[in-house]
Amino acid sequence: MKLIINNSSQQPIYEQIVDQIKALIMSGQAEEGEMLPSVRSLSKDLKISALTVKKAYDALEHEGFVNTVHGKGSFIAGTSPELLMEEHRKEVESDLEMAILKGRRCGMTDQEILDLFNLIMEE
Repeated sequence: MKLIINNSSQQPIYEQIVDQIKALIMSGQAEEGEMLPSVRSLSKDLKISALTVKKAYDALEHEGFVNTVHGKGSFIAGTSPELLMEEHRKEVESDLEMAILKGRRCGMTDQEILDLFNLIMEE
């Protein structure tokens, strides 16, 4: 599993790990039952604290993407289509929020942004 950490990013390292593993799962590059690298192994490869990796794995488990079996490791969980759709919706929502903020910073009114959105949707 190839993960890339951007140390100059404003996003915390554990969130970068979570986002990249989610992306691998949602794209089908990581399949149900596939074992994740051990906490120690991944922390060594990425040159980060094992606690950071553990925090990422815990977050993934809490969100239902990973199952951890103590003494055996962490594995990709079987994800339901609803869970995947919810993750895609979150991504789209985030992108739309960023676009709206950018439009407002450029001096556009909410109505102008909405008109532009509707125009794009017609295409």
